[in-house]
Amino acid sequence: MRRRVKGKLSDDDRDVWNEVKKTATPMMRAEFVVSRDLSAKSPKKTPPKSLDAMITQFEVGARSARTPMGHNLAPSVSQRLAHAPVEMDRKKFGKMKKGKLKPEARLDLHGMTLAHAHPALQGFILSSAAAGRRLVLVITGKGKDRDDGGPIPIRRGVLKNQVPHWLHQAPLRSVVMQVNEAHLTHGGSGAYYVYLRRNR
Repeated sequence: MRRRVKGKLSDDDRDVWNEVKKTATPMMRAEFVVSRDLSAKSPKKTPPKSLDAMITQFEVGARSARTPMGHNLAPSVSQRLAHAPVEMDRKKFGKMKKGKLKPEARLDLHGMTLAHAHPALQGFILSSAAAGRRLVLVITGKGKDRDDGGPIPIRRGVLKNQVPHWLHQAPLRSVVMQVNEAHLTHGGSGAYYVYLRRNR
């Protein structure tokens, strides 16, 4: 007995198959029947890409090749303040931005830790509001570049970034109307104008 080759019919089997085909009744109309060559090989499926091939190779702490340093961060405090709605009188706001309004008091937080700066800021703002002052200056400094090259970028100037958050939190948000970066004559991006609400 000859061994059958997989996928191929012998001459005898082909003859039997042809005789069977003559007796078969198609289930659909003939024009819709699609004949298929049983000996034809089905097309090979493209294997899916491995997970390793889809993940870009990187090293922990390496900077992204797609975006320059700094673009992976959220908008800076300066950008957020520049786009904040103006709640104070617009004419006064324009003068304040140009450095034409003189601050009535100032607080210098230069060199303080967060633990010391926070209570100092709260005391200064609340006492200024109680004294009826409207415009005060808070100096934070621009800060040192503390980015140590780790995987999470760190903004320059811890106090510079933290002070506006504190000013918008209780209990200070009830007395603070507007916060804006100071004009160059009063310290520029290393200081903030804080415009206080009128005492009632």
